Amino acid sequence: MIYSVIEILSEILVHPISNHEFSSILLTLMPLVIFFEIPWTLFILVGIVRYKWERMHEGVRRDYFPSVSCIITCYSEGAAIKQTIRSLTEQIYPGKIQLIVLVDGAAANQETLRVAQSMSGYVNEFLNRKLLVIPKWQRGGVVSSSNAGLQFADGEIIIKVDGDSSMDNNMVERATRHFENSEVVAVSGCLRVRNANESIWTSFQAIEYFIAIQSSKSALSTFNMVNNISGAFGIFRRELLDLVMGWDAGTAEDLDMTMRIKNYFANKKKKFRIVFDPEAMCFTDVPVTLKNYLKQRIRWDGDYSFILAKHKHTLSPKFIGWPNFIGLLVRMFTNLVIPCTVFFYTIWLCIAYPWSFAIALMIFMYLFYFIMHSCMYIFSVWLLSERICEDLARIPYLLFIPAFMFIGRINALVANLWQWFGKGHQDTSMAPWWVIKKNKF
Repeated sequence: MIYSVIEILSEILVHPISNHEFSSILLTLMPLVIFFEIPWTLFILVGIVRYKWERMHEGVRRDYFPSVSCIITCYSEGAAIKQTIRSLTEQIYPGKIQLIVLVDGAAANQETLRVAQSMSGYVNEFLNRKLLVIPKWQRGGVVSSSNAGLQFADGEIIIKVDGDSSMDNNMVERATRHFENSEVVAVSGCLRVRNANESIWTSFQAIEYFIAIQSSKSALSTFNMVNNISGAFGIFRRELLDLVMGWDAGTAEDLDMTMRIKNYFANKKKKFRIVFDPEAMCFTDVPVTLKNYLKQRIRWDGDYSFILAKHKHTLSPKFIGWPNFIGLLVRMFTNLVIPCTVFFYTIWLCIAYPWSFAIALMIFMYLFYFIMHSCMYIFSVWLLSERICEDLARIPYLLFIPAFMFIGRINALVANLWQWFGKGHQDTSMAPWWVIKKNKF
């Protein structure tokens, strides 16, 4: 069988058109590849070049340093919260930074509360830094903590981060510079993987984060097409959060907040921009095992379907503008259509054709996606990476990225089915059942 696979694969690679079976199957896949995968990849590459050009010709920052409040949502970080507090305290930013640490479920998380409170002396040694630790004795979830923190915030700019994060020391300076433009209402910060070397799965996610966030969002931002502000790291004007009345209780607070911001400005018919800055850097820990990775993405992808259904009445180009509408369509296609297509195409291929032919064709497609993702990654590292040697060291893992992406897309299909038939957004670790029960889902 191995010999048959090699023979068919060599024939496909050398004479693809002469193999009629291959040609007919390829034609069924052409619309996906020609009209989406390749054009979208080229569009992102053009956007990256455009971002780099604009960054090179950006003027010097003027004397604009607004006051900042950092809302840090915690649950069971323990001693790890020290790193988050330190990285925010040590920012090279001359303006005021208020650190608000929300310890959710403090009655059961005394260690996290104690460690956070012990950092007050350290923070007080720095000029223009203030630490406020707020225990929420009963657990209410990340949205509850975010809204509680907003009530204590006195900064013009609100930065929301998770308690298991750490930042580059120029993050606040890089993020706040955009708000000098009155049309900028929020900045989507750049997330990278902090525990990238902990397992092979974290290494795969480090590559995925770089391509999906640092590369793709840098490109989309130049076309005003940023469609999601990460819940783990988002930067907002305080007045904006007051206008939209804070975060809405639910599981996907990041996408929901982004949609509500766009809906607000569409109703008011005002110009606005949501910017992505690859230099406003935040590091976060990702799941170490495949099982935990799949569980996390079940929640993320299922919540995406739920939020789209929730905002379905505003999903039109007239309402949110053509750039945002096109970006939304692309993400819907990626999250909803492609997983179904990949799954049923693979099943059909294995049923309709001999195993040797099906395997040879899948290897051919694997090579195609390997080349595409590798070119994307290496090109992006060259133009965007601030840690080039570290990112280039992950090149060997690119060989397995198509398989990792395939697993992710099949998992996304499961997530959507779970959402549609099992109300998956209610099955979440982001909030306790008594909070979810009181909300209209």
